[in-house]
Amino acid sequence: MSKNNILYRIYVFYRDGFRSMTLGRTLWLIILLKLFIMFVILKIFFFPNILGKFDSDVEKGEYVKEQLINLKDN
Repeated sequence: MSKNNILYRIYVFYRDGFRSMTLGRTLWLIILLKLFIMFVILKIFFFPNILGKFDSDVEKGEYVKEQLINLKDN
């Protein structure tokens, strides 16, 4: 790659910045841990796969339609 290429310059900027970090590595570790908790752990416990028990898309559509109609009636 050419040293004048914008993508190369962006890559070098971030590469050098991450190499010289001390406190930043700890902060990135905390950020990645929080993202893991948000997207993996919470999904398992709070967002169950309700539509997984249906075999076809038609059955899934009917179930969603029934739930929306029941929600509207309440």
